[in-house]
Amino acid sequence: MQNILVFLLVFGIIVVVHEFGHFYFAKRAGILVREFSIGFGPKVFFHRKGETTYTIRLLPVGGYVRMAGYEEEADLRAGMPVSLFMNKQNQVEKIDIQNKVQNVDSLPIEVTSFDLEDQLFIAGRAEGQEDIQTFAVSETALLVEKDGTILQIAPRKRQFQSASLPNRMLTNFAGPLNNFILSIVAFILLAFIQGGVPSQEALIGNVSPDTPAAEAGLENGDRVLSIDGTEVESWREMVTVISASPDTDLDFEVEKADGTISETIVTPEAREGSEGALIGIEASYDSTFWSKIRYGFTQPLSIVIQILTILGSFLTGGFSLDQLGGPVAIYATTQTVVQNGLLGIVSWIGFLSVNLGIMNLLPIPALDGGKLLLNIVEGIRKKPISEEKEGIITLVGVGFLLILMLAVTWNDIQTFFLN
Repeated sequence: MQNILVFLLVFGIIVVVHEFGHFYFAKRAGILVREFSIGFGPKVFFHRKGETTYTIRLLPVGGYVRMAGYEEEADLRAGMPVSLFMNKQNQVEKIDIQNKVQNVDSLPIEVTSFDLEDQLFIAGRAEGQEDIQTFAVSETALLVEKDGTILQIAPRKRQFQSASLPNRMLTNFAGPLNNFILSIVAFILLAFIQGGVPSQEALIGNVSPDTPAAEAGLENGDRVLSIDGTEVESWREMVTVISASPDTDLDFEVEKADGTISETIVTPEAREGSEGALIGIEASYDSTFWSKIRYGFTQPLSIVIQILTILGSFLTGGFSLDQLGGPVAIYATTQTVVQNGLLGIVSWIGFLSVNLGIMNLLPIPALDGGKLLLNIVEGIRKKPISEEKEGIITLVGVGFLLILMLAVTWNDIQTFFLN
């Protein structure tokens, strides 16, 4: 249960922050945001505030911001029975398409025609009448969908395509941008929580008592210059050599804090329950204020480089599902994260957030990167791609992503639960 709660917390934070980027810049551009959803599938909870309906849906594997003219519109059709609610100006203020028990304050009609974008009207036959009546619709009228979700109608001037190209591009880019910002904040917070930033140099921090390092006379502040005559330039190089040498005498050349050089023999102990070896040392930490702030930028940048290297290997070395992970892989890794406590959770948020930001910027239709690519094409052509062509492109992208997600999920299940 603890793993599930941490998974939902981490995934929820990342998704909310991502979608809030789209939400904020859409509102800033005057675009009507009809729904802010966490999760997909059947609605579990919804709350309407201002122009936007906030929903939580059953499947916690993502989220979306439903912008007017940008996502699928409500299912209002000619011939459909609906209930109209009028305001004091005799304009329609709510259209209910649920077709449930009629409210005494509503006017039931069978819709014959409507325009909720330009002319703002709905026409139809009232119950028991042959004549068609036309009703003016308020610019802020509400529409109740079949599942009970309440949305505000969207006049054309409030729709996504009516915003300027720069504002649309910023709205599309804002989700990944927020993920990068979240990652920066997470790693800065991590640096402050743990009291500093682990040094990348081969500089020894705390030495545990009764360990090979303590027995060899290694101390806090010692700098390892070489091992078995091979120069050591970083903490990672030193750890790699130690881990690969269980029960092997290693000749350490060490520079002491006072500047003197000494040599000592260290014999790494095999790690219980797993491969590799340890000598009982920790990395030295830089606890200065600016080093902690700098860590918030250098760590996400390092992750970005790793991700781009993996993506580049797909072009040079071939595609492999083993190098990708979906919600199942994230959940399976959560157990290790929970064991590391708050530090593990904060680090996991930073790592996953920058991953989501990069993956969403890939130029694949239906992803933010694919939408930005279409924006760029529009800027070059000086006119937008037709809605029909854009719809086909998006449909292809959705199909590709669905197939990829199913393949990745099945591969994750085999890797973490069936092997």
